[in-house]
Amino acid sequence: MAEKKFVVEIEKAKEATDGRPSVGPVYRNVLVKDGFRPPLQGIESCWDIFRVSVDKYPNNRMLGQREILNGKAGKYVWSTYKEVYDIVSKVGASIRSCGVGQGARCGIYGANCSKWVISMQACNAHGLHCVPLYDTLGAGAAEYIICHAEISITFVEETKIPEVLTTLPNTRKYLKTLVSFGKFTAEQKEVAENFGLAIYSWDEFLLLGMNEKFDLPIKKKSDICTIMYTSGTTGDPKGVMISNESIVSIISGVDHHLESMNEEFSERDVYLSYLPLAHIFDRVIEELFINTGASIGFWRGDTKLLIDDMRELKPTVFCSVPRVLDRIYSGLIEKISSGGFLKHTLFNIAYAYKLHNMSKGYRHVEAAPKLDKIVFSKVKEGLGGNVRLILSGAAPLSTGVETFLRVVTCAHVLQGYGLTETCAGSFVAQPDELEMIGTVGPPLPNVDVCLESVPEMGYNALASTARGEICIRGKSLFSGYYKREDLTKEVMVDGWFHTGDVGEWQPDGSMKIIDRKKNIFKLSQGEYISVENLENIYSLVSGIDSIWIYGNSFKSFLVAVVNPNMQSLECWAEENGVAGDFGSICENPKAKAYILEELAKIGKEKKLKGFEFIKAVHLDPIPFDMDRDLLTPTYKKKRAQFHKYFQNVIDGMYKSSK
Repeated sequence: MAEKKFVVEIEKAKEATDGRPSVGPVYRNVLVKDGFRPPLQGIESCWDIFRVSVDKYPNNRMLGQREILNGKAGKYVWSTYKEVYDIVSKVGASIRSCGVGQGARCGIYGANCSKWVISMQACNAHGLHCVPLYDTLGAGAAEYIICHAEISITFVEETKIPEVLTTLPNTRKYLKTLVSFGKFTAEQKEVAENFGLAIYSWDEFLLLGMNEKFDLPIKKKSDICTIMYTSGTTGDPKGVMISNESIVSIISGVDHHLESMNEEFSERDVYLSYLPLAHIFDRVIEELFINTGASIGFWRGDTKLLIDDMRELKPTVFCSVPRVLDRIYSGLIEKISSGGFLKHTLFNIAYAYKLHNMSKGYRHVEAAPKLDKIVFSKVKEGLGGNVRLILSGAAPLSTGVETFLRVVTCAHVLQGYGLTETCAGSFVAQPDELEMIGTVGPPLPNVDVCLESVPEMGYNALASTARGEICIRGKSLFSGYYKREDLTKEVMVDGWFHTGDVGEWQPDGSMKIIDRKKNIFKLSQGEYISVENLENIYSLVSGIDSIWIYGNSFKSFLVAVVNPNMQSLECWAEENGVAGDFGSICENPKAKAYILEELAKIGKEKKLKGFEFIKAVHLDPIPFDMDRDLLTPTYKKKRAQFHKYFQNVIDGMYKSSK
């Protein structure tokens, strides 16, 4: 296979043998064709990352939160690196005074805030395993994780205290100390103490170790730094063990990647922390910022106020997920549409001109500098005015939204790909490479990647267009699933982590995610359906926001639940004389027929087989959400829960379509 622009082949392909699938060539980023960069000097652990930055940048702003005065949000109030270090030292001493030492598990339960990071750093200092609890999940998951990880001490947001207390008495065997980020009520104290659980406010806890002196233990690269429980789409959460080396390795890889593009982070950068710290994506990004002495400002916890927080903070880097970027895109489109004919026309002309120049190979800053100042600067100001890099992860970003944001935000907009097991980033797209839109870019310069054929799905890693399961090797990989060696062996084979995602190498060496290995099923006629691939195709219909497709081996055709785009469907309804609010329109048979027709059009355009066409739809006016337990916190569909929630709807669609 010919060498690609952004990757280099380091091992030859292997034909299928002994019943094992064939494996394509092994590639790595061209930046490290002669070997990976040496590890960061003097950095053995996550504690070292923070400690070294405190020495280098003691007076730099580190953590900031908005001041609330008379119920209104004011400016950001900051703590310096040295100030944070001093509080971390107090928290660490108090943890040790409770008899909790190196190797113990410490829970953190709540939304992102300064105290979350301080608690995490105290764990890093004393070699505790930091175990985040999802602030978006209920007591069921919290109870499971506390018991499974044998958590002895938990730091908790005030509002989450009732959820922790409901886990008693089932967690009393393990949980001995509860520390509120704020205060607690007399009733909560009584409940806790009745079960032998010591409970402290933040200020009370800081006093516990005030007169104690504890030496920091020696920490090795191989030591577990955090156990992150992935919410999973089925079954109990899995505890992903991540070592110090994994995080140090990923930081080195991202640094190398950014340096090669002259986009490296610096102490002048500012980051808005709103993606859950309970997920590896935000955790790694914040470690990157701490490593460079940069500033981290926290949101207020309300997505409706996110843009207002951005305007006040003025971040330089914005990490996001497609759901949030879709909202930003929709908001911009709505503003442009309501701006009057002249403004709308001028915007469209400016957009087309800049996109044309970018398509010809101009960098985004050179494509239309005058139009950036006159037209697109307003979009940039809406995001705070300083954003230079927008990174999207966790799920695929639609090509339309990605293209639009690359043009109008005056910033690099890049998709990345990774899993908790790969310590977040494994691939990141390149800036100013329009051909990479719709891909996750080449591998980061700290991993090796190959594709493994999936014969049952028709994917061949040795074909001219190589497709197969993405397999990753490198020091940033996880150390296994906690107490689940059986599950670890399923995904780790000969040093390669099998992601379960199906990818397609692009001619330039970037990767496109096209399917999910496990999400296949047979229809009654024996035909295999690759459901995620179909959902990706049908999602190209501009009139829908989300789609969930269902089928099984007892039925001969597919049905779907669709979230229609409100603006698009209401516009169609007005033009076609369909009255009522959005919910009523969704129930109208004419609207269902219209959406079904639009799905059929894209199916024909993409040359889908007859059995891959959807025969019936249900229009759900409520976006798929976590409140109904339809999505994981990283917006992956919980297919079993979809089936359960929409069972009556599914039965109705099959009955009416006989």
